[in-house]
Amino acid sequence: MIKLRKVVSLVAAVSLMASLAACSGKKTTTTTTGTSNSSGKTLKVQLDVEVASMDPQIATDGTSFEVMAAVTEGLYSVNSAGSPIMAMAKDLKKSEDGLTYTFTLKDAKWSNGTPVTAKDFVFAWKRLVDPKVASEYAFIADVAGIKNAADIAAGKVPVDQLGVTAKDDKTLVVQLSHPVSFFESLMAFPSFLPVNEDFFNKAGDKFGTSPDTILSNGPFKIASYQPAATSIELVKNADYWDTSNVKLDSIHYQVIKEAQQAMLSYQNGDLDVATLSGEQVEQFKGDPEFHNIMEGYLWYMSPNQKVAGLENLNLRKAIALAFDKNAIVNNILKDGSVVADYAVPSLLATGPDGKDFRANASTYLSTDKAKALEYYNKAKQELGKNSFTYTMIVEDTESAQNVAQFLQSEIQNTLPGFTLKLETMPKKNRVERMEKGDFQIGLTRWGPDYADPMTYLDMWTTNSPNNYGFWSNTDYDAIIKSAKDGALALDPAKRWEELKKAEGMVMDNAVILPVYQKGSAVMIKKNVTGMTFHTVGITRIYKDVVKN
Repeated sequence: MIKLRKVVSLVAAVSLMASLAACSGKKTTTTTTGTSNSSGKTLKVQLDVEVASMDPQIATDGTSFEVMAAVTEGLYSVNSAGSPIMAMAKDLKKSEDGLTYTFTLKDAKWSNGTPVTAKDFVFAWKRLVDPKVASEYAFIADVAGIKNAADIAAGKVPVDQLGVTAKDDKTLVVQLSHPVSFFESLMAFPSFLPVNEDFFNKAGDKFGTSPDTILSNGPFKIASYQPAATSIELVKNADYWDTSNVKLDSIHYQVIKEAQQAMLSYQNGDLDVATLSGEQVEQFKGDPEFHNIMEGYLWYMSPNQKVAGLENLNLRKAIALAFDKNAIVNNILKDGSVVADYAVPSLLATGPDGKDFRANASTYLSTDKAKALEYYNKAKQELGKNSFTYTMIVEDTESAQNVAQFLQSEIQNTLPGFTLKLETMPKKNRVERMEKGDFQIGLTRWGPDYADPMTYLDMWTTNSPNNYGFWSNTDYDAIIKSAKDGALALDPAKRWEELKKAEGMVMDNAVILPVYQKGSAVMIKKNVTGMTFHTVGITRIYKDVVKN
């Protein structure tokens, strides 16, 4: 979640906004730097939320994906341009009809010395779609076109019918139900990471909860971790197939939610990478270690349409138009974030015409307080009420709370009689509440899992686990289904236009109330090189980082 979904080489005093990779639509930032007096080969990185899960088939958030990708490697990774490159895969043979992918694996080992085999991928992918596991990301196997994935997840077909087999230890065969142009890019996504079955079974319910229950085949391995930990230690994995090219000895993650505290730690030398917010951006934007990076995350309010009153379209539109988005990005965040009047972010993907999805798409639900009041008066009349009180759940990061408090003030001032209460909690709890439908309004975000508008639009189909607002529209469902594996999937130009139409349906029905597309203001020490940021999938990768 995106819910989801990159290592940067530092360029001093430069805004890190590289162009989209033409083949994937993925935006990547790369930086280069000089040296400083800092010493040691440990990269010290701030996280603003805790890691929610280290189980590849269970995790749903970008922070967990980032850490998992540092310790586990799938068939593919991505290069500095954001294009897929082979990782565990050594070779690929693809059938002419695009339905059969035969991968030959590299000679690689897990951190306990056992070989990485095709069976590790088969086991992991079957877990992903197994209805008993109930992975929130089961849908992505269907997005990838893997044969029978959707029916298995729905409990209609046995798990052993999934279109993935281990021909032998080094040969993985994947059968698709229909061609998927971005299949190889998807193979870099964390949900498709391998899991060793024997190790998993021995770990049992504790799998992924400690160094002893996390197996690594990536550049690093876990040295210190426990659920909800505020500090995580990774060390170089000597058993990694490409370990000679990994220059860091270790990575130390620190969860620091308060931006001022993070900046103090950075200035004291306790952090090499830290994220700024609010007034700090103005203070440090002239510093050569300051970098402004556009991300793919879309932040929005999600109204639960099963809650009395929020099923009313006019009330949802009133809320959507009642707050000043420009003030949020310019006066509160100040981190390169931009106003979002859409459901599909910019810099996500390019279409058959070679243009960004947003280039010829419409905008929706732009701030208009007078119009908001008109919708509000209509809603009051339709619902027979003069006042409304709702609670919005918000994660406990500083920036989310600042935005939520501003939204509260703006909406209440624009809509007389409307009360918006705030309930703050850790991100993991906020996500769990929304997954269960135990909320009225949620301030949430989604990061793209792959470089196609479907990574957003698929969320609002009737049975999607990420359709937190419980909106349902059969015409919308039909467009999305056809664009995934029907007639539209075979007509790229028409598909693109129909996806724009689908976005319009989501916005016209105020299914979500968009707020902003995230930018980041990041401080990175001058002696750190080789770090790349991406708008799609895993946002930061550390394999090529060098600390002088």
